[in-house]
Amino acid sequence: QVQLVESGGGLVQTGGSLMLSCTASGLTFSSYAMGWFRQAPGKRREFVASINYSGGRELYADPVEGRFTISRDNARNTVYLQMSSLKPEDTAVYYCAADDSRDILWVQVEQYEYWGQGTQVTVSS
Repeated sequence: QVQLVESGGGLVQTGGSLMLSCTASGLTFSSYAMGWFRQAPGKRREFVASINYSGGRELYADPVEGRFTISRDNARNTVYLQMSSLKPEDTAVYYCAADDSRDILWVQVEQYEYWGQGTQVTVSS
């Protein structure tokens, strides 16, 4: 069974940093592109970042470009989201997702096959 488990969420001050991790099991991790999405209360789930199967190509949503970095360690079946210069508007539940197309960096929720349960990130002002 495919399972994606996020960790690393928490409370951080504006301007601070936080790193999220998502560890996958039940799939051939290196064959999947991975994405991070977030959903704030009352808002739609939105794209944050994605990375292709090898880690050689990345895509970021405009609001996080230059502040967030996505990376992966295929040996550990883990994708990371390093977040810096955090803002209150970054507050959301963050989800990781897996896409079996490998090398297409989809940005829509419906384009991903598997999802984690999410981890809460709260940025206080």
